[in-house]
Amino acid sequence: MKTQSKELKRRKRHAKIRSKIKGVPERPRLSLFRSNKGMFVQLIDDVAGKTLASVSFKELKSKSKESKVAAAKEIGKLIAQKAQDKKVKKVVFDRGGYKYHGRVKSFAEGAREGGLEF
Repeated sequence: MKTQSKELKRRKRHAKIRSKIKGVPERPRLSLFRSNKGMFVQLIDDVAGKTLASVSFKELKSKSKESKVAAAKEIGKLIAQKAQDKKVKKVVFDRGGYKYHGRVKSFAEGAREGGLEF
Protein backbone atom coordinates (compact mmCIF):
# COMPACT_ATOMS: atom_id res chain seq x y z
CA MET A 1 0.00 0.00 0.00
CA LYS A 2 1.31 3.43 -0.85
CA THR A 3 1.57 5.96 1.94
CA GLN A 4 0.61 9.54 1.29
CA SER A 5 2.96 12.34 2.14
CA LYS A 6 2.13 14.74 4.96
CA GLU A 7 1.83 17.61 2.50
CA LEU A 8 -0.68 15.75 0.32
CA LYS A 9 -2.79 14.90 3.38
CA ARG A 10 -2.69 18.56 4.49
CA ARG A 11 -3.77 19.73 1.04
CA LYS A 12 -6.73 17.35 1.11
CA ARG A 13 -7.77 18.64 4.56
CA HIS A 14 -7.38 22.21 3.33
CA ALA A 15 -9.55 21.51 0.27
CA LYS A 16 -12.26 20.07 2.52
CA ILE A 17 -12.13 23.13 4.78
CA ARG A 18 -12.18 25.53 1.81
CA SER A 19 -15.28 23.86 0.37
CA LYS A 20 -17.18 24.91 3.50
CA ILE A 21 -15.95 28.47 4.10
CA LYS A 22 -15.98 31.62 1.98
CA GLY A 23 -14.72 35.11 2.64
CA VAL A 24 -17.18 37.91 1.90
CA PRO A 25 -16.56 41.68 2.09
CA GLU A 26 -18.23 41.96 5.52
CA ARG A 27 -16.35 38.93 6.89
CA PRO A 28 -13.17 38.11 4.91
CA ARG A 29 -11.25 34.85 5.14
CA LEU A 30 -8.10 34.89 7.28
CA SER A 31 -5.90 32.41 5.43
CA LEU A 32 -2.75 30.96 7.00
CA PHE A 33 0.26 29.19 5.47
CA ARG A 34 2.92 27.80 7.74
CA SER A 35 6.37 26.75 6.52
CA ASN A 36 9.40 25.53 8.42
CA LYS A 37 10.99 28.98 8.33
CA GLY A 38 8.00 31.29 8.58
CA MET A 39 4.32 32.00 8.44
CA PHE A 40 2.28 33.90 5.87
CA VAL A 41 -1.20 35.29 6.56
CA GLN A 42 -3.71 36.96 4.26
CA LEU A 43 -7.13 38.60 4.61
CA ILE A 44 -9.02 37.56 1.47
CA ASP A 45 -12.34 38.65 -0.01
CA ASP A 46 -13.30 35.57 -2.06
CA VAL A 47 -16.25 37.26 -3.78
CA ALA A 48 -14.06 39.94 -5.37
CA GLY A 49 -10.99 37.67 -5.47
CA LYS A 50 -8.83 40.26 -3.73
CA THR A 51 -6.32 40.20 -0.90
CA LEU A 52 -7.14 42.97 1.56
CA ALA A 53 -4.03 42.67 3.74
CA SER A 54 -1.11 40.33 4.28
CA VAL A 55 1.62 39.76 6.86
CA SER A 56 4.63 37.44 7.05
CA PHE A 57 7.57 36.74 9.38
CA LYS A 58 9.65 39.10 7.23
CA GLU A 59 7.59 42.10 8.38
CA LEU A 60 8.26 41.64 12.09
CA LYS A 61 10.07 44.59 13.60
CA SER A 62 11.85 42.58 16.28
CA LYS A 63 14.20 40.24 14.43
CA SER A 64 15.55 38.87 17.69
CA LYS A 65 15.97 35.17 18.34
CA GLU A 66 12.47 34.74 19.72
CA SER A 67 10.67 31.47 19.27
CA LYS A 68 8.45 30.83 16.26
CA VAL A 69 5.44 30.55 18.59
CA ALA A 70 6.07 34.03 20.03
CA ALA A 71 6.64 35.43 16.54
CA ALA A 72 3.33 33.89 15.39
CA LYS A 73 1.54 35.76 18.17
CA GLU A 74 3.12 39.01 16.98
CA ILE A 75 1.97 38.28 13.43
CA GLY A 76 -1.56 37.79 14.77
CA LYS A 77 -1.45 41.22 16.37
CA LEU A 78 -0.05 42.79 13.17
CA ILE A 79 -2.79 41.33 10.93
CA ALA A 80 -5.43 42.45 13.44
CA GLN A 81 -4.03 46.00 13.26
CA LYS A 82 -4.08 45.96 9.45
CA ALA A 83 -7.63 44.57 9.48
CA GLN A 84 -8.80 47.37 11.77
CA ASP A 85 -7.24 49.89 9.38
CA LYS A 86 -9.46 48.37 6.67
CA LYS A 87 -12.45 48.51 9.09
CA VAL A 88 -12.70 44.71 9.40
CA LYS A 89 -13.60 43.31 12.81
CA LYS A 90 -14.99 39.83 12.02
CA VAL A 91 -13.19 37.18 9.97
CA VAL A 92 -13.52 33.52 9.01
CA PHE A 93 -10.40 31.63 10.12
CA ASP A 94 -8.88 29.29 7.51
CA ARG A 95 -6.15 27.37 9.30
CA GLY A 96 -4.96 25.83 6.04
CA GLY A 97 -5.33 22.19 7.07
CA TYR A 98 -2.94 22.55 10.00
CA LYS A 99 -3.76 21.41 13.53
CA TYR A 100 -4.96 24.13 15.88
CA HIS A 101 -1.83 23.73 17.96
CA GLY A 102 1.51 25.48 18.48
CA ARG A 103 2.13 28.33 16.04
CA VAL A 104 -1.40 28.22 14.61
CA LYS A 105 -2.96 28.50 18.07
CA SER A 106 -0.54 31.24 19.10
CA PHE A 107 -1.33 33.20 15.92
CA ALA A 108 -5.08 32.92 16.56
CA GLU A 109 -4.68 34.11 20.17
CA GLY A 110 -2.61 37.09 18.99
CA ALA A 111 -5.23 38.03 16.39
CA ARG A 112 -7.99 37.83 19.01
CA GLU A 113 -5.93 40.00 21.38
CA GLY A 114 -5.55 42.49 18.52
CA GLY A 115 -9.34 42.77 18.23
CA LEU A 116 -10.41 40.30 15.54
CA GLU A 117 -13.46 38.11 16.08
CA PHE A 118 -13.46 34.60 14.59
